Amino acid sequence: MALQQTKLQVMIGFGLALTAFAVSCVASTTDQAVPLATPINQIEISTRTTPLLEQDGLTFRDLNRNGALDPYEDWRLSPDARADNLISLMKLEEKAAAMIHPIAPLKGPSDAPASQAYRLDAAEERILKKHITFFLTRLSSPPAKLAASSNAMQEIAERGRLGIPLTISTDPRNHFQETLGASVVAAGVSQWPDTLGLAAIGDPETVREFADIARREYRAVGIHMALHPMADLGTEPRWPRFYGTFGEDADLAHDLTEAYVEGFQNGRDGLNTGSVITIAKHWVGYGAAVDGWDGHNYYGQMARADGALDLHIRPFEGALAANVAGVMPSYVILEDEIIDGDPVEPVAAGFNKQILTDLLRGTHGFDGLVLSDWSITKDCSENCRLGLRPPTRADIGMPWGVEDLTVPQRFAKSINAGVDQFGGENHWEPIIEALSAEEVSETQIDEAVQRIMVQKFALGLFDNPFVDPAAANGIVGTREAVQKAKTAQHRSLVILENREMTLPLSPGTKVYLSGPDKADAEAAGLIPVDTLANADIAIVAMRTPYELLHPNHFFGRRHHEGRLDFRPGDLDFDAFTAAAAKVPTIAVVYLDRPAILTDVKARAAGLIAHFGISDAALMDVVTGRAMAEGRMPFELPSSMADVEAQSPGLPSDTANPLYPIGAGLRISNSSE
Repeated sequence: MALQQTKLQVMIGFGLALTAFAVSCVASTTDQAVPLATPINQIEISTRTTPLLEQDGLTFRDLNRNGALDPYEDWRLSPDARADNLISLMKLEEKAAAMIHPIAPLKGPSDAPASQAYRLDAAEERILKKHITFFLTRLSSPPAKLAASSNAMQEIAERGRLGIPLTISTDPRNHFQETLGASVVAAGVSQWPDTLGLAAIGDPETVREFADIARREYRAVGIHMALHPMADLGTEPRWPRFYGTFGEDADLAHDLTEAYVEGFQNGRDGLNTGSVITIAKHWVGYGAAVDGWDGHNYYGQMARADGALDLHIRPFEGALAANVAGVMPSYVILEDEIIDGDPVEPVAAGFNKQILTDLLRGTHGFDGLVLSDWSITKDCSENCRLGLRPPTRADIGMPWGVEDLTVPQRFAKSINAGVDQFGGENHWEPIIEALSAEEVSETQIDEAVQRIMVQKFALGLFDNPFVDPAAANGIVGTREAVQKAKTAQHRSLVILENREMTLPLSPGTKVYLSGPDKADAEAAGLIPVDTLANADIAIVAMRTPYELLHPNHFFGRRHHEGRLDFRPGDLDFDAFTAAAAKVPTIAVVYLDRPAILTDVKARAAGLIAHFGISDAALMDVVTGRAMAEGRMPFELPSSMADVEAQSPGLPSDTANPLYPIGAGLRISNSSE
């Protein structure tokens, strides 16, 4: 057998039982040597340039190319035993590098993600010279191309001193919401409603099925870590990240978060070779944003649970019950909070020992990976704070509560608080500086790297890091998966009003469309017309209102902030009122936050809320070919005055909600 090939795979066992040899020389008593005569099946191995070793009729990758089988190369040993050996071989700078998690370098226009590619020269510099072993990908390509791109990155990592494979992570990429730094454009994957839509369905089995399908799609293209779900409880209606939550019912969010983790991690017993590492975020209280401002921003660093912190913890308990692999701390500082009888230190969760070590690891017994949110150790410049001019990436930094510390001191405080790995960082040298200053110990670093490497081993990446681009097309976005996603879109729609049985529309109905695609309406049997005068009915697509209140803040200019009520001058509202003045009009409102629909309800013949849906799926429901089952996963306020008077940390507490949590009608199929 040739030791080096362009691509070589040793397939699992073919049913052949091979006799194992005693491995007591390399296995600890904790892990137990494999007994003699125990059948061992060859696992799947993939390599490009790494030599292979043959021992006792089995094949292994010689990752460090020393011609001998080291314990960390021996797939018969447990992930813990392999990680112990690997750490003993790692240099200090390699350990520090394992603790940072930067964004993979891309080339190509940012407004054309499908044409982007990795900058392999920059990646090679970071992997081989800076020892980086984790990357967040924002690459959005067709499945085979994305799989090939992942392989190209792994080929570089394979050439490293110890052959440590990459773990590639991603923000959500199977939904409709697209926000820089929070989600990725869907490309080829099955497209499901946003998580609020899954909450509107309210069925853990549907969430588990979604996550299981997305898991297989991720692994097929070489993605191993999901920087989601958002287990945050959505209690502040103005908060820009509301769309990523499961709403404001803590028990429902608990059950759906648990199902989500179970689906992505391929079971509830921890990681295995089919898993995607799942990171529940943002621990804890992120959704209780004071005045709705988001914690990415200097002006949004405070949150206040108002005595309801246990409710904000509840969804995370679902993640922990499913043995979630990782937790990401929030950016925000908890105001006026008490933990174990002591006031909470006014620093963000990523620097807060009470929140991470005492509450998460202590009270809740979590022993997995704690991955910080992005850029918490970086400085917040004057422009970052004040928004004096249009922002650049240099203005990104979220060191809330520790602005006066040096960068090495911030790393040290975070490590001492309980963080294992730093998101969005490109430089590990401050960790070494903190060690030299005796602000952290090498034991702490080893413990963090142990957690990190155990997960790589559990996923099988040291043995089989490559994927098959040709097979990816048959796994990602299959007809069955796309249909299940479309069915979920149908089910997630919430019918709030159906006056005079306007819905469903009969075939041949003449419709004036503002927003929805004419071709999809025609395919559903409707007749699109160009003027209201010729229409029997109008369908107008609308979005939750928002304001651009912080145009000179990097994330503020991307977030939907401010008011939630429709007003004259809003393009969507003007189109709706013009139509409603002439013909019965169905308003279809995308709710990324809890919109105030008072003035829409008063004029609408039909009122539909959605959380991400294709026009084709919408027309299926409008014409009765599919059933909407959704129930509101949060209440809808009546007025901005009620929103301003409610507590940021308490769910369902506006004075006179227009629609309560759980609102939703069923419409009969036209054939019934």
